[in-house]
Amino acid sequence: MPDLTGKRVLVTGVTSGLGADIARELAAQGAEVVLAARSEQKLAATVADIEHRVRDPRLAQVVVDLSDLGSVRRAAAHASRLGPIDVVINNAGVMATPYKRTADGFELQFATNHLGPFALTGLLLPQLVASGDGRVVNTGSQAHRLARRAPLGDPAVQSGRYSTWQAYAQSKLADLLFTFELDRRLREAELPVKALAAHPGYSATGLMHSRHSLAGSANAATRILEGAFTLLGQPAELGALPTLMAATADLPGSTYVGPDGPAQMRGTPRIVAPAKRAHDRDAQRRLWEISETATGVRYP
Repeated sequence: MPDLTGKRVLVTGVTSGLGADIARELAAQGAEVVLAARSEQKLAATVADIEHRVRDPRLAQVVVDLSDLGSVRRAAAHASRLGPIDVVINNAGVMATPYKRTADGFELQFATNHLGPFALTGLLLPQLVASGDGRVVNTGSQAHRLARRAPLGDPAVQSGRYSTWQAYAQSKLADLLFTFELDRRLREAELPVKALAAHPGYSATGLMHSRHSLAGSANAATRILEGAFTLLGQPAELGALPTLMAATADLPGSTYVGPDGPAQMRGTPRIVAPAKRAHDRDAQRRLWEISETATGVRYP
């Protein structure tokens, strides 16, 4: 990684797993890291951990619940006082949660994993432009390959029977559709910002625990999956490497980074290819229009 002194990087979901490792490594390389998460108490713990491990880190904090568009707008207003932002890393997310509608009326996974990051990125875009060389890194997942179709229906309406894992897969496909459409629009607008994506492979993180906290308990399938993640998944500090590469390496926009091991499960980071569905230009455009309408956030 290059020396990041003088750079300001905002990272969401920094209180555990990949986000904590990403934030700590960025701080160790000299970046000012804007730590963004839902819990003030957990943010304080992350600050304490980084201060214990990194000498004289430069840190700021922003409280944001990505499932709540009001919270996203308040967080963006707070972050606007910090000045230019060089990189936004949309790391926070939830996985395979029980069916739930947010305060804004959207399915929880789609709201947290896509609509919240879409809105936050759009609201922070002026600060990314002000940096002169901005970058957005969205977090993908191999689960996007399991999506049977892109989530192009009305996000305020549940169509058919709810499937926790299919909803998750669609939300991660949405992240890639968003990335590629955003990068294209940024180029066409001749703005000094590019969009990339990265996925961690199969990493043993706390993401499954977010499902437990929302469900109240884990069913047998989830317990088996969590055991497999723990046994086969790589440590979070290795799972963080693709995102760190996407955030700091000299790469063009629309690059997708993931592990180089078999089936991209684990390994060192390299450029990888997403499923063909992620490059569907019509789906990218339609999802963008849906997202602007749902969030009320319109990009320049």
